[in-house]
Amino acid sequence: MIDQKEILRRRDMRDVFTFTIDPADAKDFDDALSFVRNEDGTYQIGVHIADVSHYVKPGSKTDEDAYKRGTSVYLVDRVLPMLPEELCNDLCSLRPNEDKLCMSVVFTMDADARVLKQKICRTVIRSNARLNYDEAQEIIKDEGRKAKGEELENAIMALHGMAEKLRAERIANGALTIEQDEMRFRLDSKGQPTEIYFEHPNEAHHLIEEFMLLANRTVARSVGGKPFVYRVHDIPNSDKLDEVKQFKKRMGSRVLAQVIDMLTIRAQAKAVYSTHNIGHYGLAFSHYTHFTSPIRRYPDLMVHRLIDKYLLSGKGDTWPQDQLEEICEHCSACEQEAQQAERESIKMFQAMWLEQHIGETFAGRITGVTDFGLFIQLDENRCEGLVHVATLGKDGEYWQHDEKNYRLIADGSGKTYTLGDAVKVQVARVDVNRSQIDFAIVEE
Repeated sequence: MIDQKEILRRRDMRDVFTFTIDPADAKDFDDALSFVRNEDGTYQIGVHIADVSHYVKPGSKTDEDAYKRGTSVYLVDRVLPMLPEELCNDLCSLRPNEDKLCMSVVFTMDADARVLKQKICRTVIRSNARLNYDEAQEIIKDEGRKAKGEELENAIMALHGMAEKLRAERIANGALTIEQDEMRFRLDSKGQPTEIYFEHPNEAHHLIEEFMLLANRTVARSVGGKPFVYRVHDIPNSDKLDEVKQFKKRMGSRVLAQVIDMLTIRAQAKAVYSTHNIGHYGLAFSHYTHFTSPIRRYPDLMVHRLIDKYLLSGKGDTWPQDQLEEICEHCSACEQEAQQAERESIKMFQAMWLEQHIGETFAGRITGVTDFGLFIQLDENRCEGLVHVATLGKDGEYWQHDEKNYRLIADGSGKTYTLGDAVKVQVARVDVNRSQIDFAIVEE
C-alpha cells in the first residue's frame, strides 16, 4: 500500500484513463500513457514513468548495486535486472488495477500533434489496461473495431494518428529511420534453441516510441543550463559516410538497401551519456535524455533525481558537473558491456542452433569483407559465420583485399566476392564454447 500522505503530495490521476503497451513476455512495466479528449478538441496526454527514485535513495545499498550494474542485461535465456525483482516486477511496475507512483510529463496537444502546454510532475496513477504490442497493433490495423473496449480503442487510434505526425516531423528534420528486426529464440525445456524468429517494429511500437521520445526531449529541454545527464550522439565519420555513398554509386541497383543500411550504421558514432550537450544526430534533436526507463537504466534514475532537484522540490543548488560526468562515463561503459554481452549471447545461441545443422546448405549474403575472409549472414535465420580466406578458390590461390570496394579478388582467376553478394554456403564447423561458426562456399 502507498502511504496516503505521499498520494496527497502528488497529482492524483487515478481517474484518468491509462494503459500500458509492452512486449508479451514483459514483467516490468515502467511506462504508461493516459488519454483524455478535452471539450475544446485538444487532448491531455500523460507519459507516466515509474518513480523508482521514490524507492531507491542515493547512497543506499540498492542504489550502490544499481550503479555498479548501470543497466539491466537482456540475454537470450534470462534477464539480469539492475534492480531487485521486488522493485522492478512489483513495487515499481505499472501493473493494471494497482495504484502506482510516477514521474510524469503531461501534455496538452492538438490533433496535429503540436504541444500546446506541458507539465512535469509527480503523480499517482492506476492503469486500466495492459496490452502487448500485437494486441495494440490489431486495434490499429482494424481501426479500433476490436472488442477491447471503446475507451481504449479510441485512445489508441487518436494516439496512433498523433504518433504518425510526430514521426513524420522527425524524419523531415533529418532523423535516421533505419529499423532492424529483433532476433528471438524459442527454447525447449532444457534451454536449447528450437526456432529462430524475428520481431519487426510496427505501428504499435512507433506509437510508444514517439511519445517516449517526446517525453525525453521535453525533460532534456526543461533544465536550462544546469548540469544534467544528456543522451548525445555525435555526427558520423564523414570519410566513412563518403565511402558508403561512393560504394552505392558504383554498385547502383546491384547493391541491396539493407547492405547500405548496414554500412550507414557502421559509420555512425556511438550514442553515450554526457553532461556536455552536443545534441542527438540520429534523432535530429538538439536536446535529448533518457527519462523513460528508470527500472532498467541508471541514467534514467539520475535524470529523475535531477528533475526533482531542479524543478519539483524547490532546492536551488545544482549537482556538481564533474560528479555527473563521472556517472555518465561509468553508465556509458556499462551500457557497452551489456550490449557486448547481449551480442555474445545471441551468437552463442546461433551456434547452438547451427550445431544441429552441420553439413547442411543455406543461402546467404556477404555482410563483411576482411583480409582473412568473408562474413556470411544466412537468409533464412540470419545466423552469421565466417568463410576463411584459406578455404576460398583453388588451393594456394591468393586473395587480395580491396578495402575501398568491400571485396576480395583472386589474383589468378580474377574472381571476386563483394559485400552484399548472394552465396550458398555449407555449415562446416561449429564451436559452441567459443561461439564460432565456420561456413564453406558451395560452388555452383
